[in-house]
Amino acid sequence: PKDEKDLTIPESSTVKGVMAGPMAAFKWQPTVSEPVKDADPHFHHFLLSQTEKPAVCYQAITKKLKICEEETGSTSIQAADSTAVNGSITPTDKKIGFLGLGLMGSGIVSNLLKMGHTVTVWNRTAEKCDLFIQEGARLGRTPAEVVSTCDITFACVSDPKAAKDLVLGPSGVLQGIRPGKCYVDMSTVDADTVTELAQVIVSRGGRFLEAPVSGNQQLSNDGMLVILAAGDRGLYEDCSSCFQAMGKTSFFLGEVGNAAKMMLIVNMVQGSFMATIAEGLTLAQVTGQSQQTLLDILNQGQLASIFLDQKCQNILQGNFKPDFYLKYIQKDLRLAIALGDAVNHPTPMAAAANE
Repeated sequence: PKDEKDLTIPESSTVKGVMAGPMAAFKWQPTVSEPVKDADPHFHHFLLSQTEKPAVCYQAITKKLKICEEETGSTSIQAADSTAVNGSITPTDKKIGFLGLGLMGSGIVSNLLKMGHTVTVWNRTAEKCDLFIQEGARLGRTPAEVVSTCDITFACVSDPKAAKDLVLGPSGVLQGIRPGKCYVDMSTVDADTVTELAQVIVSRGGRFLEAPVSGNQQLSNDGMLVILAAGDRGLYEDCSSCFQAMGKTSFFLGEVGNAAKMMLIVNMVQGSFMATIAEGLTLAQVTGQSQQTLLDILNQGQLASIFLDQKCQNILQGNFKPDFYLKYIQKDLRLAIALGDAVNHPTPMAAAANE
């Protein structure tokens, strides 16, 4: 509460939404029983979160929304209702495969298993599979074997080259694809790469969905990722229980390539913001200002967010253990800058953050 003078813990975040009308932002403290109201017919509240303590408690409130068509009719967006928080997911009876057990993939697989899915795993470094085998996963010897024995196979690897090698390389995904087999690429790559992969999968009779995720290692472990999907709409719906297990909400963005573009834009914003946070904290330090007071001030203002609070708290505590590797956010910044170049749109802020 803003008007309570004895509040000792600064407010970690406020609920914000960007509106199509004249208002730039709004603040709203919802209750579970409170209905979602649209302030503008073209706007939908889709991500509402509260925190009771800074960077400690995450309580997600998501609402199932009707599919809304933009005026162009070209893109549909749906936020899926997440029930992962209370564990009431009914897992699909389809056999699930997962390729890639990095920072993000490990948390995703763990949550799929916790929610009762049948999962077969593969990783380039086979030792990473051991922990998940102990948790009940099955081991796949090659990507092709995983795809051929599973109904839906997910993949989450580091960059465009790794994504292509996984599909097109020796004993790769493509060798296991036959009519009806489903492949979901969760890697953050460029639109050209994901379009190429979709074409070769579909050419073999397979079904394809791109589904990159927004979040970090902690959010992956907590099953609170945001999933951006595009491609085969039926496959998106078939993945419902999987997406609910690994994320707090998911969006369907239309044709293949849209999710890749949107993901790069999201990470461009986050990467540029992170560079600004680091620059501001450093400037405070060298000018003799309290970094903690700077954070307290920001947490009481319009920039307050879980992201800001968590990143600053880690810096203040000297905790630089990565939950998202620098080389990967820079990869995303470079891809976002290239996306801007392709449509002749300048991205000077992202370019500065990249430098």
